Amino acid sequence: MELRHLGRTGLRVSRIGLGTLSWARGSGGPSGSGGAHSGREESGESHEQHVRNAADQLKAFWEAGGTLVDTADVYGDGEAEYLLGRMVRDLVPRRDLVIATKAGSVPEPDRRFDCSRGHLLAALDASLERLGTDHVDLWQVHAWDPCTPLEETLQALDTAVASGRARYAGVSNFSGWQLAKAGTWQLAAPGVRHRLASTQMEYSLLQRGVEREVLPAALDLGIGLLPSSPLGRGVLTAKYRQPGPPPPGSRGASERLAPFVEPYLDETAGRIVDAVATAADGLALPPHQVALAWVRDRPGVTAPIVGARTSQQLAEALSVEGLSLPGEIRAALDDVSAPVHRYPDQDWSEL
Repeated sequence: MELRHLGRTGLRVSRIGLGTLSWARGSGGPSGSGGAHSGREESGESHEQHVRNAADQLKAFWEAGGTLVDTADVYGDGEAEYLLGRMVRDLVPRRDLVIATKAGSVPEPDRRFDCSRGHLLAALDASLERLGTDHVDLWQVHAWDPCTPLEETLQALDTAVASGRARYAGVSNFSGWQLAKAGTWQLAAPGVRHRLASTQMEYSLLQRGVEREVLPAALDLGIGLLPSSPLGRGVLTAKYRQPGPPPPGSRGASERLAPFVEPYLDETAGRIVDAVATAADGLALPPHQVALAWVRDRPGVTAPIVGARTSQQLAEALSVEGLSLPGEIRAALDDVSAPVHRYPDQDWSEL
């Protein structure tokens, strides 16, 4: 698999990343998922099957040349990290992987995120213990915390990098102004503060909102974009095109996860999915490969994070490696999914 530099850093990662939310039994919800929102309770698989499925995914990813594996401390309350650490010890060499994890989300009723120095550094130590490693390659703040001064959060990232517990640092789910402020703060004291390497955001043909402010900021600051949910929460597989109830076993058919899928089942999304399916028919490819190739090759993108329920699904996604969409197909998909850019989302001189 082709490798790409993560932003303006020396870290190289595979241009498709493996998401691990599906390794966390019973986990769900949209917070920095990496693309899959299902658990053992949804599929009915046993614990042994669940572990074997995760192991099969990691091995298939590694054998395909994949390196970037994305997880978080809240995926299954740490279960995804624990499984990854176990597999790195027993199945795949640690040196062959770029392990990325996140911290900052908290399961508290009165506070969704805690990016204070104390919480972040304690969470990193706990992640390292579960992962069975002395460092992660990329450590990411899971989301903006309005209750903690930004400089305190960023100082925690610097501490982690300076101590060797994290090789690089990034953020997730930051808006355009938040990313610009954080990236600029880090660049203001070179040699003391460490450049942000990445930002992880939902990005697909069905969600191009990052193109208004986040992506321009990332490009200007040399921050690599790691798109989550690159298949539009599963909708770009075209599984929901047929009238009637969602397919059995899909997220749309799950009482718990249907609200996560529902926003992408409107008429506008339907037109985009139809265009993807038409392009796929013309190229004799499945729709999800067309959608994944589109986002992978967008300007500023380093590596979409792909989540899968099974190793077979993952293998189908990884087969996009040799695919480059023809220019006319890319242009048609660009047009049908184009977000509305109005003042002040773009250069006023172009309006």
